[in-house]
This record gives sequence, structure tokens and C-alpha cells, in this order.
Amino acid sequence: MVAQHTARTAVRTDDCVAADESLVRAFDLLGKRWTGVLLATLREGQVGFRALARAVPGISDSVLSDRLGELTRAGLITRTVAEGPPVSVTYTLTRAGRELLPALEQIGRWAERHLTSHGVRNSAAPESALRQARRR
Repeated sequence: MVAQHTARTAVRTDDCVAADESLVRAFDLLGKRWTGVLLATLREGQVGFRALARAVPGISDSVLSDRLGELTRAGLITRTVAEGPPVSVTYTLTRAGRELLPALEQIGRWAERHLTSHGVRNSAAPESALRQARRR
């Protein structure tokens, strides 16, 4: 056991607070790429699949479909099918999904203050780098 001494107190480096189970559950879902972005994109109301795909550059149709399914099963969005022709499918935030919006807005403000100035890549960068690498 290594101890770290500060002016105020001695801290044992092998001591750690256990992970909060509710945060583990939340980040198991929300920590997946695009999940928070999709929730925030739905904040204005009912949106169709194609509109979501256009609003979130870089997301593939298969990942979008997977995330929408996960969010529906988690009770954060509802999926509505309108009989056609043509048949249309739209997605809307549930009350639980809307309750996440203030936290997502705070995370966005935090990212504006802290991530852009530290050289952290934006979400589109990996796809752009991959496309450039394939051209070479």
C-alpha cells in the first residue's frame, strides 16, 4: 500500500469508493456512441428515421436502428408506425427521455468549455480520418 501525503491529509491510493450502481446502469445505456446525441436530436418532437439519419452525420443506418431499438426498450423513446401508404415510422421522447434533456444540455455546455480547447476530436473526426485513409 502506497500512501500519498498532502498538506491536508494522507490518502491511501488503494482506497476507492465503489462505483454507484445507478450510474453504472445509466452509462451502460447512455455511454454508447450516438445515444445521447439521438436523445438530444429528438428534443423538438416527433422525428422519422431518415430525418434522424440526416441530423446525425456519421451514424450508419444499422447503428441508428440499434440505438433506436435500445432506447425504445429502455422506455426513453416511443416508436409510432403510421399506416400508409406509405407506411411511416416516427420516434418521440417519452417523459423519462425528456427528463434527461437538462443533463444532456449541461454535458453539452461542459464539452463546449472543456473539450474543444483541449484538442479532443469532434464526433465526426474518426469517420473523416477513415475515409481519407481509404483514399490513399
